[in-house]
Amino acid sequence: MVSGLSLYYESMIPLIKSTFYHEADTKRKLCRFIGSAQKLSIGEQCRLFEQNFAKYQDRKHCIFVNSGSSANLALIQALLNVGILKRGDPVGFSALTWSTNVMPMIQLGLEPIPVDVELDTLNVSSKNLLAVLEKQPLKALFLTNLLGFCDDIDEIANICRRKKIIFIEDNCESLGSVYKGKKLGNWGLASTFSFYVGHHMSTVEGGAICTDSEELDTAFQLVRAHGWDRHLTEQKQLIIRLKHNVNSTFYSRYTFYDLGYNFRTTEIQGFLGNNQLLYLNEIVKKREKNFLAMAPPIYGRSDLYYPVRFDHMDVLSNFAVPVVCRLKKIRDTLVKRSDGKVEIRPVVGGDMTNQPFFRKYVPRFHNSPCPNARLIHEQGLYFGNNPELTKREMSEIIKIFTEL
Repeated sequence: MVSGLSLYYESMIPLIKSTFYHEADTKRKLCRFIGSAQKLSIGEQCRLFEQNFAKYQDRKHCIFVNSGSSANLALIQALLNVGILKRGDPVGFSALTWSTNVMPMIQLGLEPIPVDVELDTLNVSSKNLLAVLEKQPLKALFLTNLLGFCDDIDEIANICRRKKIIFIEDNCESLGSVYKGKKLGNWGLASTFSFYVGHHMSTVEGGAICTDSEELDTAFQLVRAHGWDRHLTEQKQLIIRLKHNVNSTFYSRYTFYDLGYNFRTTEIQGFLGNNQLLYLNEIVKKREKNFLAMAPPIYGRSDLYYPVRFDHMDVLSNFAVPVVCRLKKIRDTLVKRSDGKVEIRPVVGGDMTNQPFFRKYVPRFHNSPCPNARLIHEQGLYFGNNPELTKREMSEIIKIFTEL
C-alpha cells in the first residue's frame, strides 16, 4: 500500500532528482568496481581524481577530503599550522553563507567578521568589503561564492592584494562558474569545493581544497590524515623527515608533524569522482540552460521579486535558483503554493549572524548591520536546478512563481 506521504513526495519536483548524473550506468560501474577492487581505503582512484580535478579547475594541486565542510576546516587549520594565520586574527566572511564556512573560525580561535552582500548578486562586493575595512582591519577574507554567482571578485582580489589580506574562497556552491575568463575558486590563495549529492557533481559525500602553493599542498595533506606524512610524495617525505630528524622507517609512519584530523576519502568516492567528472561540463551546460529558461520570467516579476543580476557571468553554474521576495508575505504565499508541487528551502544557511550558534559564540555581532543578508534570510528561498529537469517541470515551476 502506498502511503499519502509517499504520493506527496512522488508528485513533487525535488531539490535533488538523482544521486548521480547518468545514475543507472554509474551504479552499474560502481558495483563492478567494488567487486574487483583490491583496496577500498584511500589509494589510486583518489590520487587520480586529485590529478583530474586539479586539471579541470586549472590549479596545481587538489587535496580530496570527505566533505566540503571538512575542506573548510582543513583549510583554516593548515593556514594556522604554517603560520599564515594565528589565533585571534580577524577574518572576514560572507554573512550569507553556510554554517561550516564560519564554524572553523570559531573552533580554531579566529575572530569572524561578517561582511554583508549585495541584493542583486547575493554575494559580497568590493563596496561591502571596503565598508568593513573602514571600521577595522582584516587579516584574511574567506569569501563564499554563493549559488554560482559572484560580484566584482576581481576588485575584491585587488583590494586584498593591496592591503595584504589573505584571500581564500569557499567555492562549494559555484563549481564551474566563470567570471572575466577565470573560474570561480581560482581568485584566491586556496579554495574549497563540495561533492555532496545535491551539489554540482556527486561523490555522495566529498570535498576538495585547491591551491597553487607547494607549502599549502603539503600542509593540507598533513591536516587531512592525522598530521602524518604517508600521502606525501617521497621527496616531500624526505624533506619533512630530515627537518624533524626522523630517520627510522619503523617510526616514520607513526610520526605526527602537525595538527590534523581524519578527513580521508575512500576509493569508492575516488571512483565516483572520476566517473562524474567526465560529465561535469555537460552538467554545467544543462544547468545554465535551465537557469536561463526559468530565471528571466521569474525575475521579470519585479513587482514580486528583487532582480538577481547574472549577465556579468561568463558561465553560470548553479544547482539552485534563488528568489528574493520584496515582502515576507510573498515568500509565505510561495511556501504555500509550492507545497507538494516543488521542493523549496531557505537561501543556503541564511544570515549567519542570525543563527543561534553565532549569537552564542560571537555575541559582539548579534545585531550586526548586514541588512541585505538579513532580508534574504527572511524573504528569500530557492528551488533546485537539476540537469534532469524536464520542460514540463520547468513550466510548472515558472507558473508557481509568476502566477501569483
